[in-house]
Amino acid sequence: MKLRSAVPMKVAKYGYIIISAVFTLAGLLMILRPAPSQSFIGIFFGIALLVFGLIKLVGYWSRDLFRLAFQYDLQFGILLCVLGIITLIRHNEAVVFLCAAYGICIMADSLFRIRTALDARAFGIRQWWVTLVLAGVTGLIGLLITLSPAVAATAVTVLLGISFVSEGLLNLGVAISMVKIVDNQQPDVIVSDDFEEWEES
Repeated sequence: MKLRSAVPMKVAKYGYIIISAVFTLAGLLMILRPAPSQSFIGIFFGIALLVFGLIKLVGYWSRDLFRLAFQYDLQFGILLCVLGIITLIRHNEAVVFLCAAYGICIMADSLFRIRTALDARAFGIRQWWVTLVLAGVTGLIGLLITLSPAVAATAVTVLLGISFVSEGLLNLGVAISMVKIVDNQQPDVIVSDDFEEWEES
């Protein structure tokens, strides 16, 4: 029986970690120095969202051992790719656009992560509560920036920075605690193969 390649799982896990770190660091910079132009923010985060969306799609198809971290990433991968493309197109007004679109997006993501945390608890993963807490905080921040797009540009930039930090930490925690890479994992079709052999006998 040919074993499944662990390359997609590694790409997804380490891609999650890297892009989450990028979001966290970029968010910290936006909080500490909320002065970059909207065009720069739009181009930077448009590319980051697009890359993150592609990583989520890879994660969904990687079939990691627990099947927890990436279970909703088909929908969110597509959504982030679309959001990244729109952000690149509308990069001159990215801050206002991101407040509405990204705020709703991370609220939805946080709700799914809460479900993932509860599933992880059922699996016996000890760090499930970390994901639960981070998901709750991220959802509240997403709600805040969605309801506050009309404040001063500097304040909006800081709020976006906080949301990027919280979302980055949330995904970082998920990738580290819930993605299990097994180099000798067998493919799912082993079940169907056994069934076919039983049928023939």
